[in-house]
Amino acid sequence: MEQGKQAGQVFLPYKILKAGGSGEIVEKKSRFIATLSPAASEEEAAAFIETMKKKYWDARHNCSAFVIGERAGLTRCSDDGEPAGTAGKPMLETLLACGVRNAAVVVTRYFGGTLLGTGGLVRAYTQAVQAGLEASQIVTMEYGTEFRIRTDYSGIGRIQYILGQMGLEIAEPEYAQDVRFKLLVPQRDAPGLRKELTEATAGRVKIEEIGSYYFQH
Repeated sequence: MEQGKQAGQVFLPYKILKAGGSGEIVEKKSRFIATLSPAASEEEAAAFIETMKKKYWDARHNCSAFVIGERAGLTRCSDDGEPAGTAGKPMLETLLACGVRNAAVVVTRYFGGTLLGTGGLVRAYTQAVQAGLEASQIVTMEYGTEFRIRTDYSGIGRIQYILGQMGLEIAEPEYAQDVRFKLLVPQRDAPGLRKELTEATAGRVKIEEIGSYYFQH
């Protein structure tokens, strides 16, 4: 996701749903099946919710919630016939509480014959989403800067040592008259790394900034 960078601006890490999962709980014979899916837009979330409604067409309720955007700028939820505020809202709050973004969830309820009451419904829908999240794959997105780096062969050993200590990996290396490669660096490390590489190679390094964006960390 490309971002316009402004001087001094800080982009905080956030979590996304890389792969959805499914979890189920049973409360007083009612089955609550939570299914999660990545959703990068409202259209994707709506399509997923509709798919789940068709899949579980015979269920009493298919309640839903989704969170879109790194700052959770777009959120929606639906009680789908449950008492107001007992299903969609706690589902949405559970997604927000765990910090996950670009995620949609549908909790399907097969009624077991016993009314759960307001508090019981809130707990059941919350626990169902938690079970679904535990079965899903969540990754952290971190804002970083991509550099194109060029140095001579006498400097590459020092550079590789520094990058290894920081857990950074060289990408697209080219070995010709000199050594060239790309490097993706978390925003917090970028200013210090530029200085450290310059000092370690006695200035025999050229560092060009290609761009800044979020990446999976």
